[in-house]
Amino acid sequence: MGKAPKKRNLADKVRKAKTSTEIKNNPFEVKINRKKFDILGRKAKHDVGLPGVSRSKAINKRKETLLKEYRLKNKSNKFVDRRFGEYDSKMAPEDKILQRFAMERQRVHEKKDVYNLNEEEELTHYGQSLAEMEKFNDIVNSDDESEEKGLLSAELTASHFGGGGGLLRKKASVEQQQDTEEGSQRSKTRQELIEELIQKSKQEKRERQVQKEEAQELTEKLDQDWKSIQALMIKKTPKAEHVDKPEEKPKLEEYDMMVRELGFDMKAQPSERMKTAEELAKEENEKLQKLEVMIITSCFLCLGSVQVLVFTGCVVFQADRLRRMKGDEGGAGTQSQIHISADDLNDGFVLDKHDKKTLAYQDGKWNIGEESEEDKEDDGEGESGEEDGEEEGSEDGEEDDEEEEEEGSSEEEEDGHSDLDSEHESDNEEKNQEDEEARTKPKKSLTKEEMKAQQEAAKAELPYTFAAPESYSDLVDLLCGHTPDNQRLIVARTQKSNHPSLAAGNKLKLQKLFGFLLEYVGELATRTPPELPTIDKLIPELYALCQMFPEAACQAMQNILRDAAHSMEEVLEVKGHVAFPTLDMLIYLKVTALLFPTSDFRHPVTTPALLYISQALTRCPVRSLSDLTSGLMLCCLAVEYASFSKRFLPELINFLTGTLHLAVQDKSLLGYKVVPPFRPTGKYSDLLVLSTSESCKTWSKKSLPLCATQHLELRTDLERDHHRLTCLSVCFDLVERCCQLYKDLASFTHIFQPIRIVLSKHLPSQTLPGSLQELHSNILTAISSSPLPHTRLVFEKKKPIPLKLLTPKIVEVLDYGKKHGGTREEREKERLKHKYKKEFKGALREIRKDSRFLAREKLNETMKRDAERKRKVKELFGSLATQEGEWKALKRKKKK
Repeated sequence: MGKAPKKRNLADKVRKAKTSTEIKNNPFEVKINRKKFDILGRKAKHDVGLPGVSRSKAINKRKETLLKEYRLKNKSNKFVDRRFGEYDSKMAPEDKILQRFAMERQRVHEKKDVYNLNEEEELTHYGQSLAEMEKFNDIVNSDDESEEKGLLSAELTASHFGGGGGLLRKKASVEQQQDTEEGSQRSKTRQELIEELIQKSKQEKRERQVQKEEAQELTEKLDQDWKSIQALMIKKTPKAEHVDKPEEKPKLEEYDMMVRELGFDMKAQPSERMKTAEELAKEENEKLQKLEVMIITSCFLCLGSVQVLVFTGCVVFQADRLRRMKGDEGGAGTQSQIHISADDLNDGFVLDKHDKKTLAYQDGKWNIGEESEEDKEDDGEGESGEEDGEEEGSEDGEEDDEEEEEEGSSEEEEDGHSDLDSEHESDNEEKNQEDEEARTKPKKSLTKEEMKAQQEAAKAELPYTFAAPESYSDLVDLLCGHTPDNQRLIVARTQKSNHPSLAAGNKLKLQKLFGFLLEYVGELATRTPPELPTIDKLIPELYALCQMFPEAACQAMQNILRDAAHSMEEVLEVKGHVAFPTLDMLIYLKVTALLFPTSDFRHPVTTPALLYISQALTRCPVRSLSDLTSGLMLCCLAVEYASFSKRFLPELINFLTGTLHLAVQDKSLLGYKVVPPFRPTGKYSDLLVLSTSESCKTWSKKSLPLCATQHLELRTDLERDHHRLTCLSVCFDLVERCCQLYKDLASFTHIFQPIRIVLSKHLPSQTLPGSLQELHSNILTAISSSPLPHTRLVFEKKKPIPLKLLTPKIVEVLDYGKKHGGTREEREKERLKHKYKKEFKGALREIRKDSRFLAREKLNETMKRDAERKRKVKELFGSLATQEGEWKALKRKKKK
């Protein structure tokens, strides 16, 4: 419920009851603004005010503007009066009404006369309208014309010139004659006459159609007769004339050529939607399972020694493969009895019979049923060569099949009927296999060499599905004894067979597989010699797993780098020096650069790896050529890490400068400073000094082998000199690449100043081989070609700040009450500030008044709603009381 309304103030009463003149004469409504001082020459604008009048004007203005906006708030519809002259205050109301009436009549007239031609004129004949007469006239067609032209019958004359009756009168006269002739027959109505006209027109139409068909048949017959005699009328020209005058084909116009080209253009065909990663993984898994079943079936049909167990669509083949790889055939000759239940439909069979002859291997010899040894010796020599060739071909075919399986997915997508073709091919393959089996049945047993070849072929077979290894030893057992390509295939098929979308626990298995592969790569690097080709083959699989599980890959690499850094710190604390990282750690750093981005400002994997490289280049002393080789490998990795981001690495420049220092012979006057881990002079400061200058002539440029970081066997001085020149060549290449990386730095000249001194003064190009002389000159040219002028650092010129004085500042004030500024701009600025404050205060005052006005209006609306509600409630209670009284009165009457 709202508050009670306040009493109307004096301004409202004055606004309603008195005029402005009376208000001005009322001394109680006039407010006199007194001034403190009277100033001569100043006009007073607001000496006398009328607050009631101004308040009522403001209220009326707010009712016309603010109140309307409040009531139309959150309402999108509006009523716009579009009548002519509604908002034109200059027009009189009578003019508006007359103009609107004229416009309305004009609009109605235009709508009515759009399709009305000659509305005012109406043609008649004998007092009847021609429009009415033409409704039932016969349409005279060319077929209805009589043969006796120019003769006018009485009926025709009566119908056309009989006063407008037309055909109806003619029909009526005919009917009257019939009535007189036939007797008492009733006259036909208008509807019956119209139906007769319609029937007659349909009959004429059918007759014209029959005539048209007969004419068409005659035309076709005439065409056939013409074709039969046309050949007799054509004059044949001799062949010689045809040869002399070749027929000239008409040239096509440009438009016709464009039309034909458009006909041969390729038309867009709807393509299949892109498949998700889960769908692709599922397809790959199903494909591998099908291939596994196919190879099992083919081996079964070819050898006859494969035991296949089919159970709910899954084929178990691993046990027999392992048995054949080991050569253990015990138990293969004895057939196990298979139990068949009464409800078995026998739909999971592979072969109907189990009486095929199998190969068995017992006590180091092959047992082949009941055949004699003489048959083996007779047939062994002739069949061994063929079997070897077939096995080699099968191995090559399997490798080709494996490559085609991985690369053939795109080809299958291009052909939409590849599944049908594959079914036909599989049927043909099964038929060929059955034919080959039938041919091989009458052949006799195989020799021992052929049996060994079959064992090797069984070992070389790779299944298409693999279970994910649960531990590192399982992975080693899975990959042991296979070629690098086969190891890559095994890892790839393991990844496809255990995709995360196929089962719930596959994600964790593949994450563990990434860690196992990293550990396996490290083990391959520590072997002697290191199996670098295998590592190279496994890198793409590591990359695929890293893209699939980036967080797990990041954590695994962080663990490796953390362990290496901790081990380096521990060795430094105990011994005071540490050896360079081994080959496995170098490979881990290389793998890090391949798997993770190196151009990020800060990365959770590459940043620690770069810090580890910098720490190794700073703290590991160079005491042998193998140490120097490892250091140059780290420099190569550092350049690779900084190639995109162009991050400056002072440890890299320091190590390259120290490497060049190792090749300097005379170390008395250096002109540059040598920074640890290198020393200016000492035991290991001449590692790259050549024993003889003649070794430069026999040296040829080659890459630095990775195995040199582990075992470096240099037996003669010539081999040592060649290795030194190779290290020096790698150092020159790295320096040249660093010049290209850091040439945009402002301190480029100062950074490479020690290298320039070493190359120009202590390592002249005359003492180097020809291939190194070119690098030597390129480096010096790159360093000296970018001198940057540097200016001295000076302080910025500023006006001196004076000291603060205690003497007060005296300002002469000439005119009190006015603000004086120093310049015109300052005075204008002060004036605008004053105006802004004034306007701001006025706006706040108006906003407060508006809010109070809206609050009053809301209160009035609430009170009106409450009063209306009270009134309705009282009416309801009154009506209910009346009903109750009437009901009680009726009840009392009934009791009486």
